[in-house]
Amino acid sequence: MNEQIRAREVRLVGPEGEQVGIVPLERALQLAADVDLDLVEVAPMARPPVCKLMDFGKFKYESALKAREARRNQQQTVIKEMKLRPKIDPHDYETKKGHVVRFLKAGDKVKVTIMFRGREQSRPELGFRLLRRLSEEISELGFVEASPKQDGRNMIMVLAPHRATKAAAVAAVAAGAKPAREPREGDVVEDDVVESEAEAAVSVPVPAETTAE
Repeated sequence: MNEQIRAREVRLVGPEGEQVGIVPLERALQLAADVDLDLVEVAPMARPPVCKLMDFGKFKYESALKAREARRNQQQTVIKEMKLRPKIDPHDYETKKGHVVRFLKAGDKVKVTIMFRGREQSRPELGFRLLRRLSEEISELGFVEASPKQDGRNMIMVLAPHRATKAAAVAAVAAGAKPAREPREGDVVEDDVVESEAEAAVSVPVPAETTAE
């Protein structure tokens, strides 16, 4: 920026994005001083480098505001875990499926773990069958994000809420409804960033012939 720039000449861009052209560095610095702006190198790899006239302090301030807004738009997705046995009792299955449904409605992901013991380890199809049944029965609320896979004595599948399900959960929380439960020790928390305006960056058209190979 300003006197820190080492190039002898620069491709100058005005404060409104207008192309001024290639000028000596001294001329660019003088133009910046005349309009009380900074000369900022925005494409150092171009030949010659591209510099823009801007209020750098204002630019940094606006960038910080956008970054803060992006963080404010973050939501937390908690991964809950539900453990089942391959030969689970029908009543227990319905109870645990109810928990899975509640978690998905709250906008959370669910890691479903089938625990095999003893001779059950030779019957992996029991786990696949149970997980397939569960995924089909909750398909209106969520989908299989990670397909069932064997992990030692366990079989693991990850369910995630549909976007509409999660949006409804976010709206409910925003309206003051209490979530299924607050995250507790042992829960896995992921940052799920909502799409927002990208961090502020200077975008300047650079002719192809001026860019270094």
